[in-house]
Amino acid sequence: MNKIRIGIAGASGYTGGELLRILLRHPAAEIIVATSRRNAGKPVFAVHADLLGETDLTFSPDIHNEIDALFLCLGHGEAAKYLQRHQIAERIKIIDLSQDHRLAPNFVYGLPELHKAQIARASRVANPGCFATCIQLALLPLAQRGLLRGEIHASAITGSTGAGQALTETTHFTWRNNNLSVYKAFQHQHLAEIYQSLKFLQPTPESQLNFIPFRGAFTRGILSAIYLDAELALEEAYQLYAAYYEPHPFVHLSRNNPDVKQVVNTNNAVIYLERHESKLFLISVIDNLVKGASGQAVQNMNLMFGLEETLGLKLKAMAY
Repeated sequence: MNKIRIGIAGASGYTGGELLRILLRHPAAEIIVATSRRNAGKPVFAVHADLLGETDLTFSPDIHNEIDALFLCLGHGEAAKYLQRHQIAERIKIIDLSQDHRLAPNFVYGLPELHKAQIARASRVANPGCFATCIQLALLPLAQRGLLRGEIHASAITGSTGAGQALTETTHFTWRNNNLSVYKAFQHQHLAEIYQSLKFLQPTPESQLNFIPFRGAFTRGILSAIYLDAELALEEAYQLYAAYYEPHPFVHLSRNNPDVKQVVNTNNAVIYLERHESKLFLISVIDNLVKGASGQAVQNMNLMFGLEETLGLKLKAMAY
């Protein structure tokens, strides 16, 4: 079997490093080029120390066209500029991990649990945001049944890797450690893509999503807690979710209250439901760097190239 020749633009950041880790062990992938202008000429393991002994790749200053798939692990706003500056051959499939093309009509929105068939036919895919993935997976089955009404209240906490590698006041260890804070309340940038997906399933939604994001004092993972009015009995809700996610191998329903360590280092999402009087309460957990970014990007690559969806993604959680 000919391997998929991979190029990664912006491979020195957190999502680029996670993508390298996954693809180096992917049986159908071969990383041809990984770029970083700042680190060009340096071995990959000089930046990603966990890859010492795993690869002899060095960072290149730019991508060439002798690849089959291009992953854009660039900062928000930079991916669109990159595609404007470079002539990427039409035959090369592109997966953008930034937010630049999530609402663009010429890219398929890459949430496999929503658009699996479209992704399989696509040549351009926009990977969803991490918060957006976690929250959407909790709500999609309800939207499919037209059950989103009234206000939806969601709070979610993410690890520090969700902010990227660039050092800022709120990512510095001395600020983040033993600390907790809210940011972008009610106006987070992922709201637009969440609404786009919910409206795809429920074209005339009668609901408003009130989203409060938190910065957590840990490295990776997202836990979202959501509640809304719903008339479903708890067992009926579990049956609804089980039916929706039956064809989707990475989403798992739990009868026990989940925690982040169940999913960190994996491409899994775990969803848990409770009922409290008129309220349906949902918990959804993912790894922001895997199912929320690089793992989902590889899942999309598998679909785009006609491979088994789980190939290279059967990863062990850090559940101890």
